[in-house]
Amino acid sequence: VKKIIIINGPNLNILGNREQKIYGDDSLEEIQKQAQTKSNELNLECFFCQSNSEGDLINHIQSARINYDGLIINPAAFTHTSVALLDALRSLDKPKIEIHLSNIYTRENYRKKSITSEGVNGLICGFGSLSYILAIEALSKLIYTK
Repeated sequence: VKKIIIINGPNLNILGNREQKIYGDDSLEEIQKQAQTKSNELNLECFFCQSNSEGDLINHIQSARINYDGLIINPAAFTHTSVALLDALRSLDKPKIEIHLSNIYTRENYRKKSITSEGVNGLICGFGSLSYILAIEALSKLIYTK
């Protein structure tokens, strides 16, 4: 069994109560259950975490060097600002996918640039909670076909 980590950034802990027209009405706990189910189907062990702190997110990325075979990250608002997250992602030589619930390219101008996506294999956005499922499927293929 391969292990993956799904890292969630700031304000995702209040999903379901926050701008539902943009982010949907699923809570992070509901998304986690869906992700765990899909991971199990694909013979993946999934660790799911969330932090509002940039440093904590970097620590989780760095932990993937030893503890995980691949990584999915929803950097949330740090997507557009965090060179530190980008550097951490670039330093990890494992399959990595960035995800977003909303389509960042249809949002405000300042949200259309993803700094962090320069450090990952691919980007999935705009599918709501399905973005997580699609990313798990893609990550599974990257892990098991390398």
